[in-house]
Amino acid sequence: MCGIAGFVHAGRSTEARREAVGRMCSAMAHRGPDDDGVGNWGPATLGMRRLAIFDPAHGRQPMSTADGRFHLVFNGAIYNFRELRRSLASLGHAFATECDTEVLLAAYAQWGDRCLHELRGMFAFAVWDAREETLFLARDPFGIKPLYHAATEGGLVFASEIRSLLASGAVTSRVDPLAVSDSLAYLAPSAPRTFYRDVRSLRPGECAVWRNGRMTVRTYWSFRDASALRIEASATRGEFVSELRRRLDDTIRAHCLADVPVGAFLSGGLDSIAIVGLMARQHRAELKTFSIGFEETEYSEVSQAAAAARHFGTAHRHSILTGKDVAADLDMILDALDQPTGDAVNTYYASRLAKAGGVTVALSGLGGDELFGGYPWFRATPRLARLMPLWRALPAGFRSAVLRRLRRGDSRAEKLADLLEHGRNLQELAALQRRSLAEPARQALLREPTSFAWHAELEHLAVELDGQDPFSVISAWEFRTYMADVLLRDSDVMSMRHSLELRVPFVDRPLLEWFWHQPQRFKIHGTKPKAALAEAVADILPAGAAQRPKQGFTLPFALWMRGPLRPFLDETFAEASVARSGFFNTEAVQARWRGFLANDDPREWSRVWSLAVLIAFLNRRRLSA
Repeated sequence: MCGIAGFVHAGRSTEARREAVGRMCSAMAHRGPDDDGVGNWGPATLGMRRLAIFDPAHGRQPMSTADGRFHLVFNGAIYNFRELRRSLASLGHAFATECDTEVLLAAYAQWGDRCLHELRGMFAFAVWDAREETLFLARDPFGIKPLYHAATEGGLVFASEIRSLLASGAVTSRVDPLAVSDSLAYLAPSAPRTFYRDVRSLRPGECAVWRNGRMTVRTYWSFRDASALRIEASATRGEFVSELRRRLDDTIRAHCLADVPVGAFLSGGLDSIAIVGLMARQHRAELKTFSIGFEETEYSEVSQAAAAARHFGTAHRHSILTGKDVAADLDMILDALDQPTGDAVNTYYASRLAKAGGVTVALSGLGGDELFGGYPWFRATPRLARLMPLWRALPAGFRSAVLRRLRRGDSRAEKLADLLEHGRNLQELAALQRRSLAEPARQALLREPTSFAWHAELEHLAVELDGQDPFSVISAWEFRTYMADVLLRDSDVMSMRHSLELRVPFVDRPLLEWFWHQPQRFKIHGTKPKAALAEAVADILPAGAAQRPKQGFTLPFALWMRGPLRPFLDETFAEASVARSGFFNTEAVQARWRGFLANDDPREWSRVWSLAVLIAFLNRRRLSA
């Protein structure tokens, strides 16, 4: 796990590029406290910060082939590197280390970009080809690891974090107004867009070649590729559950590989309990687990987590988080953000606890809801899609009256109005499902309203999913939008802020590709969400864990925002603050804040908190610019 950076520009001196890359690496020193390195080859300068996971004593980067042609910087973990090493050794490659970086370099030297199809893991890497003077960039199929880039006049810079790109001095920090609008709608802009006009992100499953001042981007993995694989579907439910269990054991085994201590987040929900249970069966040493709890017992799962830890015999450690703690740490939390988000606070504290508890790698249950159908709309959205032709056939006047009535209701009614007004089919409904603010509210908040915008992935993803069953369509939308743009992005930023490598075994290409080909009737079974997962690990779960209602890891923000966090919110929503941010209608913002204080809509806190973080981020950016 590392932070990587690079600057390619024939018109800049080696010294100027080296200084810029040095600043870029320093800006993300938290990503790699164990080592650093910068190298120059012709017009290219590559740099890295290393968090040593495999073969800590070796594996320095940038790493070069013996013939001096290829030079690599790499962020992530290749879980099948030992198998690849044996294959490459049989082809004549010699290895001096026991790390995955050297294997990745040899794989690229041997197979070029075709090596991407051989990799199992999370990764973002760059290879400079000194002979052809080309730069190759790649990001893993699900976007677990980030990779940002920006064109300069005649050159290119890239890095693991946007703050690193800005530190180069070659990239402006101009905010993209469309990204602000997207953040109101979907909590984050969708790749390739970022919060900054001049900064782009590779999409999950994309690679790129920079040559002679031009960037060519292509998709090397998509859900269409997954569909084209020849994978046998299970014939019976028993066969399906048995094979799912085998594959879960396999993904845990792969994700536990490390030469440093490995632990796990244990929230008390099914996803994390399943992961810890599977880890405990394979772990030779005592497994360390970590959880965050709250004084507000209705939100806290510490008792469930502690019970699971006793059941599995782990060395468990928990911390009670209060609103006062968050208020005191808010400057550090906001400073950690690479882009604004209403999420991530939980990962910030869980990662801090795990790092202090002595592990360098932690496994998380992120992705369980997306893979196994944990959200209620896995059932509700297909039903609504079947009703859409009937709704569209109703008289326009009647539909308008229904929409007006819904718009006057709570947030659930507002969302239904958006679905009915803008969604025509399953794909569009899946795209709309993750909208945070209803369209009229989004328009009202902006100083210069924009027209209704679909999620940027709609056209790109809809083609991939044509002809798939409803479960797969919704799962893919969750993987490629909210999970990639918010959950994985924020988890990477907040875990790496504490120099912790966070791994997500449910977000695993072999597991997903197999699951993709299984019958929908096995994936969504009975009335319980994630029934397939619960059944596959039933023999190891604590009593009652599979039957416990889904709670989700939700912090008591609705209470804290009226208490310890209120001074921050009052200041952020003050007229001068909103005006300074530059994008919002002050009256509408303040009305939203007053409405939250006056009402008790359980979903409203996240929208108000996300808006506050967005305004605070814009103002902090202006102060530091």
